[in-house]
Amino acid sequence: MSTQTLLRERPALSHTGAHWATGADLGVLADVFDETVTIAIMQRQLDSAMRVSIAAQCAAQPWQLSWRGAPDTTLEQALIRSMPAPQQADAVVSDVRLLAEAMACLFDVDAVGIRMRLLDGAMCPRFHCDNLPVRLVTTYSGPGSEWVPEVALNRAGLGKPLPGKPELVRDIGAIRQLAAGDVCLLKGSGWVGNEERGIVHRSPAVAAGHTRLLLTIDPEFS
Repeated sequence: MSTQTLLRERPALSHTGAHWATGADLGVLADVFDETVTIAIMQRQLDSAMRVSIAAQCAAQPWQLSWRGAPDTTLEQALIRSMPAPQQADAVVSDVRLLAEAMACLFDVDAVGIRMRLLDGAMCPRFHCDNLPVRLVTTYSGPGSEWVPEVALNRAGLGKPLPGKPELVRDIGAIRQLAAGDVCLLKGSGWVGNEERGIVHRSPAVAAGHTRLLLTIDPEFS
């Protein structure tokens, strides 16, 4: 089944929260176009072939790939060249290409920007919102990204901590965390009409001696 078909077969929008949508299929990502939605999450369980492929790429020192272009065979070749265990990379490479194709299809772009990193620490540990239209994020291994429902936020607390600035998160018990394998679209403040509602999120803490394999994909708008 093609990426386009998977995206089209999404049923009518069904919210599980005030501004988020979740589902078990790729089509849920299209819900990000609803003006009320600031995060769309595809919840999934990684199969055994994916877990073996991921584990092989995590059995190394931290590494990273930055790449821009069309989501075609050149992307696959770049991924294989960059991965520490290319002989066991097929499942991961196929998944990255599928997600890259989904982004290109959803946002009608010819190219995407990809970053894939094996991290041994939090990349953006402070809660923030991105000043860009939208970003796909998935954690293949390790703790997933954390995000905060709007009702638990005081947006006056965004930015660098300063004396007298209020706490950003009103209720730390409301913080949500994505599971490894979940795929989400984060709508940022650069999305027209969403300037004051960019989803607030952060990188999770990574325990000493552990790693996190993270993929982000941005549509390359002309």
